[in-house]
Amino acid sequence: MADKRDFYDVLGVNKGASADEVKKAYRGLARKYHPDVNKAADAEEKFKEVKEAYDVLSDDQKRARYDQFGHQDPNAGFGGGGGADMGGFGDIFDMFFGGGGGRRDPNAPQRGNDLQYTMTIEFKEAVFGKETDINIPRTESCDTCHGNGAKPGTKPETCTVCRGSGQQEVAQNTPFGRIVNRRACSACGGRGKIIKERCGTCAGAGQVKKQRKINVKIPAGVDDGSQLRMSGEGEGGVRGGPAGDLYIVLRVKSHDFFEREGDDIYCEIPLTFVQAALGDEIEIPTLTEKVKLKIPAGTQTGTFFRLKGKGVPKLRGYGQGDQHVKVAIVTPTQLSDSQKELLREFGATSGESTHEQHQSIFERMKKAILGD
Repeated sequence: MADKRDFYDVLGVNKGASADEVKKAYRGLARKYHPDVNKAADAEEKFKEVKEAYDVLSDDQKRARYDQFGHQDPNAGFGGGGGADMGGFGDIFDMFFGGGGGRRDPNAPQRGNDLQYTMTIEFKEAVFGKETDINIPRTESCDTCHGNGAKPGTKPETCTVCRGSGQQEVAQNTPFGRIVNRRACSACGGRGKIIKERCGTCAGAGQVKKQRKINVKIPAGVDDGSQLRMSGEGEGGVRGGPAGDLYIVLRVKSHDFFEREGDDIYCEIPLTFVQAALGDEIEIPTLTEKVKLKIPAGTQTGTFFRLKGKGVPKLRGYGQGDQHVKVAIVTPTQLSDSQKELLREFGATSGESTHEQHQSIFERMKKAILGD
């Protein structure tokens, strides 16, 4: 007994651990070391150790004696070594999910699977919202047999091999003890029922594929990647179980003029040299209308102006984002002779001489390169 580990250490809990804490610790370790899933050489031995510790600490009387005497208790009866019966992996999950070790009913109602649908919408549809219909292919309960898979007028019969449990047990003796593996019944495929006369509509499956039209309301302010959940619009449940949910993932197209960052809108407008130098009042398109924007004299290219409240409606909350307008000064490319002359005069009166300035720069570069 001297080399036997402390049961609390085996489960990784302290001596004051509650029954729920002991059970939770055992679940995690049992999943980890059960030989059905862990093929390590020492997995079976570790699983047996964990199970032995749990058998003691989950029983109030055994735990009290263990706390008093430890492994030295001559009447403990929990040091049984290799004779432990290690149930199959299905047994563990029966305990985890079936409530106190009971087997799960293979004919119990089962929730349907969730579905995902990707919808592409226009830029402004994401901004202002949209209501539309979509067609979803999904599995639904068969109307002919009402989901039981049997021909009308007949009904499924209890499987005589597994007696309705949906599982078969296979026992195997090993050097570490007797292992009982539980697998789906080969006769009924784990359903616990045998259908002798199948439904002609669903061929015994109890479900059929259908196209379902669903009305979708897209709220204003959604963005690319937003996800809408529609409860109960997924795959139909099995044996009267509830339907799953439908998740709609939105993909938003780009816009030719506007760009979006969160709830704010960005755009770029061109200005002539004259407008930027002298100032002007121009019309700016927004998401809903055109508004006046005053350009102050001397505006530089790259300057941003903010139109408050002209952005995207906030999806969660009140109000809207802003619109940010960036100006870009456009340099004229096809000037008439008179326009060129006017620009030269402007340069001269401003103390600029474009030709002489360029000559001076060229001469300095030449001297630097040639060393003259």
